[in-house]
Amino acid sequence: MAQSRELPTDSGAEPGAQERKPLISIQRSVIPACDVGDLDVFEKIVRETSDIEGIGGYKIGLELVAPFGLIEVMRRGREYTNKPFIYDHQKAGNDIPELGVKFAEGLRKAGVESAILFPFSSPVTQSEWTKACQEAGLTVIVGGHMTHQQFLESEGGYIADSAPERIYRLGAQMGVRDFVVPGNKVESVNKYRELLEEILGESNFTLYAPGFIAQGGVIADAGKAAGRNWHAIVGSGIYRAQNMREAAQQMVSQIT
Repeated sequence: MAQSRELPTDSGAEPGAQERKPLISIQRSVIPACDVGDLDVFEKIVRETSDIEGIGGYKIGLELVAPFGLIEVMRRGREYTNKPFIYDHQKAGNDIPELGVKFAEGLRKAGVESAILFPFSSPVTQSEWTKACQEAGLTVIVGGHMTHQQFLESEGGYIADSAPERIYRLGAQMGVRDFVVPGNKVESVNKYRELLEEILGESNFTLYAPGFIAQGGVIADAGKAAGRNWHAIVGSGIYRAQNMREAAQQMVSQIT
C-alpha cells in the first residue's frame, strides 16, 4: 500500500498560495458538455464550435470514454482545437486515496488538461486525489453540490448539508481555484461564491456551472450570481440542437 502524505484539515488552515495560469484565458465562456456516445457526433460538436470566441473548452466523460477510450477521444478532438479538454469521471475523487495517482497519470498520458473531482467520501481522498492531479500538471476543478433533486440531506438526500462547504473550503486551502457549482440552484451559486470570496478574495477563483436548459437553469440568472470569472457548462442545449453552431453562439451571447 502506498504511504499516505500528510493531510491538511478541512478547517482553520490558511489558503494554499499557488501561482497558476488560468485554464481558460477568457473570464466567461461556454463549455460544451460532450455527453454523447458517438465519436462522429463528438467531432461535429468540436468542429462546429471550436472557432467561436466565447467557447472556452470542452467537457468529456463516460459516454465517450467508456466505449472508445480517452486517448482516442482526445486524438479526435485535437484534430479541431487546442482549447482545453476537461475530464469528468462522474464522479472522481471517491475511491481509496492511493488510486488518485493512477487516475492523474492516465489523464495526463491522454493529453487532458483538467479533471473534475466531486470528493464526497472523505477529506483524505480529496487531499490525495487533488495532490496527485496537481503534481501531474492538471488543473483541478472541485465540485461539492450537484444539480439533481434530493441531493442534500435536508432535501431527502444522502449528502450532509455541511459537506459541500467543507469540500470547497478544503479545495481552496489546497490551492484549487476552480470550482463546480449547480447552475440551476442560484441561491447555492451565490452562497458558494460568497464563501470562496471570504476564503480567497474576490475574483481570485473561477466557477463552472452545469444544470441549464434540460435541468431548468437559466444562464443569465446563474451568471449574475457567479461573479466575474464564470463558465457555463451546456450539454443537450448544444448537441441536440438542429444547428449546433447557432445554438452555441446563442449560449455565448447570454454570458458575454
